[in-house]
Amino acid sequence: MASPRGALILGHGAGGGIAARDLSVAAGAARSAGFSIALVEQPYRVAGRRSPAPARQLDAVWIAVVEHLAQGELHALPLVTGGRSSGARVACRTASAVGAAGVLCLAFPLVPPARAGKEPAPSRLPELEAVTVPTLVVQGAADRFGMPPPAKNRTVVEVRADHSLRTDLIALATAVSDWLAHLPSKR
Repeated sequence: MASPRGALILGHGAGGGIAARDLSVAAGAARSAGFSIALVEQPYRVAGRRSPAPARQLDAVWIAVVEHLAQGELHALPLVTGGRSSGARVACRTASAVGAAGVLCLAFPLVPPARAGKEPAPSRLPELEAVTVPTLVVQGAADRFGMPPPAKNRTVVEVRADHSLRTDLIALATAVSDWLAHLPSKR
């Protein structure tokens, strides 16, 4: 791409890698909107493990990778960070630290499904609410993790899908393209 208007850096979910269909569709939509793309595989996946590292380790790796990219190939571009599920949580928790111009959340896991005999897990809404830059959440209408509410800087687009976001890829691509078109193009 001759002169990209920004960069989108995406991370994967807890149990999958960067080949997830929704990540590919979001990356394609962003590329069509004039953005450079970087897909980041967390070290636990590179090592062949399926269980994610603790949040502080995921966040530290993410910050290091985004800073490296921002000082190199993506220098001077506005950075949009994001990911699917767990990767979206990482992007939210680190948005301020990496100077993100926006955050893209695919299938944000708002509330983990209840497990028999256990206390309900707390909502992860505070992670979304801590983000101060424009945020897009693309969420399946049948996502068992729930539907985050829209807010002042947060757009929530509901698509016909579950947590995998596999069934309405056109709506996902449209939501990403439309949202990216309205982000500032200077860092």
